[in-house]
Amino acid sequence: MFGIIGFLVFGLVVGVVARLIKPGRQNLSILATLGLGIVGSLVGGIVASLIGTGSIGELNILGAIVAIVVAVLLVGTAESLTGKRPVSR
Repeated sequence: MFGIIGFLVFGLVVGVVARLIKPGRQNLSILATLGLGIVGSLVGGIVASLIGTGSIGELNILGAIVAIVVAVLLVGTAESLTGKRPVSR
Protein backbone atom coordinates (compact mmCIF):
# COMPACT_ATOMS: atom_id res chain seq x y z
CA MET A 1 0.00 0.00 0.00
CA PHE A 2 2.80 2.43 0.85
CA GLY A 3 4.43 1.70 -2.51
CA ILE A 4 1.41 2.96 -4.43
CA ILE A 5 1.07 6.07 -2.29
CA GLY A 6 4.80 6.74 -2.61
CA PHE A 7 4.57 6.28 -6.37
CA LEU A 8 1.71 8.81 -6.57
CA VAL A 9 3.56 11.33 -4.39
CA PHE A 10 6.73 10.93 -6.46
CA GLY A 11 4.64 11.35 -9.63
CA LEU A 12 3.26 14.62 -8.29
CA VAL A 13 6.75 15.83 -7.43
CA VAL A 14 8.00 14.86 -10.90
CA GLY A 15 5.08 16.70 -12.50
CA VAL A 16 5.73 19.85 -10.47
CA VAL A 17 9.47 19.74 -11.26
CA ALA A 18 8.65 19.29 -14.96
CA ARG A 19 6.40 22.35 -14.90
CA LEU A 20 9.13 24.36 -13.18
CA ILE A 21 11.73 23.27 -15.74
CA LYS A 22 9.55 23.94 -18.79
CA PRO A 23 9.68 27.64 -19.61
CA GLY A 24 6.57 29.70 -20.16
CA ARG A 25 3.10 29.58 -18.73
CA GLN A 26 1.29 26.26 -18.72
CA ASN A 27 -2.47 25.93 -18.73
CA LEU A 28 -2.51 22.47 -17.19
CA SER A 29 -4.54 21.57 -14.13
CA ILE A 30 -3.04 19.96 -11.05
CA LEU A 31 -4.68 16.66 -12.08
CA ALA A 32 -3.02 16.85 -15.50
CA THR A 33 0.29 17.61 -13.81
CA LEU A 34 -0.19 14.62 -11.51
CA GLY A 35 -1.09 12.36 -14.42
CA LEU A 36 1.88 13.41 -16.53
CA GLY A 37 4.18 13.07 -13.54
CA ILE A 38 2.91 9.55 -12.86
CA VAL A 39 3.40 8.57 -16.50
CA GLY A 40 6.91 10.04 -16.37
CA SER A 41 7.61 8.10 -13.16
CA LEU A 42 6.35 4.91 -14.74
CA VAL A 43 8.55 5.36 -17.81
CA GLY A 44 11.53 6.23 -15.61
CA GLY A 45 10.98 3.10 -13.53
CA ILE A 46 10.69 0.94 -16.62
CA VAL A 47 13.89 2.37 -18.12
CA ALA A 48 15.77 1.89 -14.85
CA SER A 49 14.46 -1.66 -14.62
CA LEU A 50 15.46 -2.47 -18.21
CA ILE A 51 18.96 -1.10 -17.66
CA GLY A 52 19.26 -3.09 -14.46
CA THR A 53 19.76 -0.30 -11.95
CA GLY A 54 16.72 -1.28 -9.90
CA SER A 55 13.15 -2.45 -10.07
CA ILE A 56 10.24 -0.35 -11.26
CA GLY A 57 9.11 0.32 -7.68
CA GLU A 58 12.49 1.50 -6.40
CA LEU A 59 13.52 5.10 -6.29
CA ASN A 60 16.92 5.59 -7.92
CA ILE A 61 18.69 8.53 -9.52
CA LEU A 62 18.59 7.25 -13.11
CA GLY A 63 14.88 6.51 -12.92
CA ALA A 64 14.22 9.94 -11.39
CA ILE A 65 16.19 11.73 -14.12
CA VAL A 66 14.42 9.82 -16.89
CA ALA A 67 11.07 10.44 -15.18
CA ILE A 68 11.66 14.20 -15.07
CA VAL A 69 12.84 14.34 -18.70
CA VAL A 70 9.82 12.34 -19.88
CA ALA A 71 7.46 14.49 -17.80
CA VAL A 72 8.93 17.70 -19.29
CA LEU A 73 8.38 16.28 -22.77
CA LEU A 74 4.82 15.25 -21.85
CA VAL A 75 4.04 18.70 -20.41
CA GLY A 76 5.31 20.29 -23.64
CA THR A 77 3.26 17.89 -25.75
CA ALA A 78 0.14 18.45 -23.67
CA GLU A 79 0.57 22.20 -23.93
CA SER A 80 0.95 22.05 -27.71
CA LEU A 81 -2.16 19.89 -28.00
CA THR A 82 -4.35 21.88 -25.59
CA GLY A 83 -2.87 25.35 -26.06
CA LYS A 84 -5.03 28.18 -27.22
CA ARG A 85 -4.77 28.76 -30.92
CA PRO A 86 -5.33 32.15 -32.52
CA VAL A 87 -8.60 32.52 -34.38
CA SER A 88 -8.05 33.05 -38.10
CA ARG A 89 -10.24 35.62 -39.79
